[in-house]
Amino acid sequence: MSNLFDLSGKNAVVIGATGALGGAIAQALGDAGAVVAVCGRSEERGGQRVEAIRSAGGKAEFFTVDASSLESMRQLKDAVKNRIGAATILVNAAGGNDPKVTVTPERPFETIEAADWAANFDLNLVGGALFPCQVFGPAFAEAGGGSIINIASVSAHLPLSRVVAYSAAKAAVLSLTQFLAREWAPQKVRVNSITPGFFPAEQNRALLFKEDGTPTPRAQSILDHTAMKRFGTAEELGGAAVFLASDVASGFVTGSDIRVDGGFLSQTI
Repeated sequence: MSNLFDLSGKNAVVIGATGALGGAIAQALGDAGAVVAVCGRSEERGGQRVEAIRSAGGKAEFFTVDASSLESMRQLKDAVKNRIGAATILVNAAGGNDPKVTVTPERPFETIEAADWAANFDLNLVGGALFPCQVFGPAFAEAGGGSIINIASVSAHLPLSRVVAYSAAKAAVLSLTQFLAREWAPQKVRVNSITPGFFPAEQNRALLFKEDGTPTPRAQSILDHTAMKRFGTAEELGGAAVFLASDVASGFVTGSDIRVDGGFLSQTI
């Protein structure tokens, strides 16, 4: 049997690779031999990730994309094909929570504006999964197969306090993943998801840590609920992504969700 996790000869598109988690996944795919299209809005952060992949001996190129635009996604597919060749691996890592739809004592649930709710779904479901799947999925099917990896969240399984819109959107990502897995299985396109637990990153660090570096009350609650009693590191997502990207390692895996959460979802109280 060939190397289970060798992605040599494969081209991978990672949308949201300019972020911490998407960037770490892009790095892992590059380390496994794939040529990586590092995709996002920030050319500066994208360039840094490309350089990191190349420094480790991999191959990567940066591509600008606006995940909220279907036309931008179509242009991305064509640009990737022209510059590095047609892709057969897609990772959808774009997304995030908008403070405007975060429930707080000062901003109760009933005050959320419909437009802000819709914008959150546009970010996490439409741009974060729907558009890229609509564009790349049929191309994978035409090429004879491929692997699509959506990024969900622990809050998609059990909604977290405060982030109601984000939780609902990520739950929809899980549902879309399972629908597409069945829809495209005859064309050998596998569609799976990864559920990350809690990984400190630039956008959530202020919510998790005080100025002295100790956990905030919310962070401590998360740690108390996590079986491994720690946060994850972005690099710990890489193995799951490489597994799902590999046709050899996960050729009979579709419609599945891999939890990389330190046991957060294995506990109730």
